[in-house]
Amino acid sequence: MRTIHVSLQEAEDSIGKVDARVLVCDVLGVDRAFLATHPFHILTETQDARIDMLVAQRLLGQPVAYLVGKREFYGRDFEVDGNVLIPRPDTETLVEAALKRMPATACSVLDLGTGSGAIAITLACERAEARATAVDKSAGALAVARANAERLAPGRVEFLEGSWFAPVAGRRFDLVVANPPYVAAKDPHLGQGDLRFEPPGALTDGSADGLDSIRAIVAGAREHLNPGGWLLLEHGYDQSETARALFEAAGLREFASIPDLAGIQRVAAGRAA
Repeated sequence: MRTIHVSLQEAEDSIGKVDARVLVCDVLGVDRAFLATHPFHILTETQDARIDMLVAQRLLGQPVAYLVGKREFYGRDFEVDGNVLIPRPDTETLVEAALKRMPATACSVLDLGTGSGAIAITLACERAEARATAVDKSAGALAVARANAERLAPGRVEFLEGSWFAPVAGRRFDLVVANPPYVAAKDPHLGQGDLRFEPPGALTDGSADGLDSIRAIVAGAREHLNPGGWLLLEHGYDQSETARALFEAAGLREFASIPDLAGIQRVAAGRAA
């Protein structure tokens, strides 16, 4: 039988230190400190085989988040699988911007294309007075999101199946947020890295410029925003000016373009009159 030290070293040689430690910790149910303080701990046959299998899957390109079934977002672990986009640090920029614009009192929030539910659930957890509604057209994604909500924000988020605003016809909200698909259909990145394994419909809407979903959301926003309500959405690194034009054409005011931690314009915000 192998020790933690031997198994970890072999895994690191194959897939790198960061990924190897995440996978070994997950199999053993320990934290990284345990790996450092118990290098000669003997693995069981099952643990040994499980680590080898996960390393092999990672070598084939499977995202680590799918292999361990979770990804941290805004300080909380969210369950993920192949039905949902893996939450990314860039999207925390959207959450921060939304929190700054949410009323301090009771308010209603709509999250379009919720995926794992990371945005809606995070906003509900951070603002006890918020009433959140989350929409997604994928039943598989909603199953993941509901499981996350039951664990992290029980009874706090309403989930509806459908495309964009269709499930909330006639309703208005104080805040609408979205991280829609915005990658151009022929972008070569879609065939690289983790993106190869994520749901295509969460990455691209199939349009040549990747903006059809953003156009649909911006066009429908005013009918679903309360007076003074905000629309915030994540977009691609080169789509800020187009987003501004769409927001202005839709009559949304106080436009703001918000950069992520790398300084890239990542979130567009606009307010209903």
